[in-house]
Amino acid sequence: MKRLLGLALTVASIGVVGLGSEAKAGENPTNSVVTTSSAQWQRDRYGRRIYNRRRSVTRTRVVRVGRRLYRETYVARYLPNGRVVDTRLISRVRIS
Repeated sequence: MKRLLGLALTVASIGVVGLGSEAKAGENPTNSVVTTSSAQWQRDRYGRRIYNRRRSVTRTRVVRVGRRLYRETYVARYLPNGRVVDTRLISRVRIS
């Protein structure tokens, strides 16, 4: 009984895949190209959709900590009104 059920499911899945490939082969390739602007929508940590209006700028600065000198590279994100939203340190390299 198990073999019969397994065989029936295998044949059914092969039939569905075969029909799907025939449908795709008959499509017009010029109509299958769709451009979407979904790259601008992101999700926050709670799963809500947010619109990415932020502008990112990579900056480098020289910082002295005690006797040591470091070059810090960081990314600052700005809102359209100019307010800094997020600052993230990318790398810190000791100069001297």
